[in-house]
Amino acid sequence: MRIATLLLAFSCFLSSLYAERIGEIANVIGVRENQLIGYGLVVGLNGTGDGSSSAFTLRSLSNLLQTVNVKIDPADIKSKNIAAVIVTTKLPPFARQGDKLDISVSSIGDAKSLQGGTLLLTPLKGVDGKIYSLGQGSLTIGGMNGKEKGQINHATSANIFGGALVEREIEYDLQGQNFITLSLKESNFNTAVSVQKEVNKTFGKEVAFASDSRTIKLAKPENLSAVEFLAKTLDLNVNYEKEEKIVIDERTGTIVSGVNIKVTPVVITHGDITIKIESTPNFLDDNKSIDIGNNVRIAANDNQIKITEESMTVANITRALNKLGAKPKDIISILENIKRSGAITAKLEII
Repeated sequence: MRIATLLLAFSCFLSSLYAERIGEIANVIGVRENQLIGYGLVVGLNGTGDGSSSAFTLRSLSNLLQTVNVKIDPADIKSKNIAAVIVTTKLPPFARQGDKLDISVSSIGDAKSLQGGTLLLTPLKGVDGKIYSLGQGSLTIGGMNGKEKGQINHATSANIFGGALVEREIEYDLQGQNFITLSLKESNFNTAVSVQKEVNKTFGKEVAFASDSRTIKLAKPENLSAVEFLAKTLDLNVNYEKEEKIVIDERTGTIVSGVNIKVTPVVITHGDITIKIESTPNFLDDNKSIDIGNNVRIAANDNQIKITEESMTVANITRALNKLGAKPKDIISILENIKRSGAITAKLEII
């Protein structure tokens, strides 16, 4: 059995204080983006479009041609240069007619690639069924263009930067608001109180009230417009507690964590790997181990990992396990079990 021994002294502090603008940690209720969606056709594909099995594509093309006085039975269409797609975008707050939006285009048929295609005029609707934007233009696909090293780009998703024009505006009477509500992006009682105190200190009166761990209600001073009041409020700096988090993408094997997330003493066995994390005041330095940096050494013979107190973090454990030859799925499983044991107090998010 391979044994990996992690030596450390425990020191863990989950939340750290940061100074940040209120505008970065809170949203204004009612001032938000709106999702838009539409169904369209992409043309100009070099034989990589939908086949005859995508009946909805052929029917859509037949209906489109009828609008220009060309009548054709869908069964007679044999072209593979078209593809049915779903088009999505976000309508930002206070968007005005004529503003341009970036749009995403994704195939819904059996098209092999959208490379070189052009999206035909596509209405983009909101959840209320009304058209808010119109999209059209040449598609852009990241990565290789066309062929590279004999391979064809099989991307079935693409973008059109500035490919949609706003046709309908969403009205929001900000200027007429005497009361405004802020919502913290991360729920925290201390941060809510910090925002309340800083706003009241700045304006010299009780204009802010934290009603819960996420919501701060504001009363606009009479000598300021709503825009001026929000501009000054959102630009204030406050202390807030940022929650440490480990994000794991099991599909790709990607692990992202803060560099200072600590781990407490624990013993974990996973397959033929045993990880022993224990407290020690000394850093063991010998000629048999390999220094991989950050006060982390790996003993080649017994697969031990030796780490100083200040270096005993999730980031260093992950790096050391990788040096020992552990596969991403094994490292992810080990971190998940260390979290379950309570040795990691940071939030673990799996996507």
